[in-house]
Amino acid sequence: MKKCMIIANGNAPLKKTVDYFYQKGYNTVICADGGANSAKKIGVIPNYIIGDLDSVKKSVLKFYKNKAEVIKIKRQNDTDVEKCLKFAIKNKFEEVILLGVTGDRLDHTICNLGIIIKFFNKIKMFLIAENSFLIPVNSDITIKSKIGETISLYAFDDKTSVTSLGLKYKLNNTKLPFGVRESTSNVSTSSLVNLKIKNGIVFVIRDFNIIKNNDLF
Repeated sequence: MKKCMIIANGNAPLKKTVDYFYQKGYNTVICADGGANSAKKIGVIPNYIIGDLDSVKKSVLKFYKNKAEVIKIKRQNDTDVEKCLKFAIKNKFEEVILLGVTGDRLDHTICNLGIIIKFFNKIKMFLIAENSFLIPVNSDITIKSKIGETISLYAFDDKTSVTSLGLKYKLNNTKLPFGVRESTSNVSTSSLVNLKIKNGIVFVIRDFNIIKNNDLF
């Protein structure tokens, strides 16, 4: 299975986070334009730098000149992250870790969260934001968990329902429409948490350090 990481132009990921996913088989790194600045900052050599190249520093492009393939795409009807995702899909990647997609620009953060929904049926995605690990889910899933782990769930309309087994605050065909009701800071009570999701996408947000330190991914 082909797997990759995409580093966007938000808060730079930690080098140890990138290394962790290298070890998990995500051994192709794609930088979305200014994400290359972050890659250089943490000492990562990307395979590709893709975007309209209006955010990456000239010094960074020069540094990566013979180390990474630079693909300039001028079109403005999609974001640099979307350009990278389209490249990954075209090149038969099946899974992607999104890094550096949150930061000082709230509009960019919201846009990148929306991109997960937009591309949900085209490629399997996970998102890391600081110490949060986001998994988008639209069907039954069993999660390996550490008892006491915080797990939050968010849906986006009044059609999507969630039933849980292994969470402290039980959900029974519960609707979680955004802005109306959430399951924030729920807690696992079992080493296996079962979720049954119907009629939509749910964002499951977990503690990345707990996942990494207990080999739960």
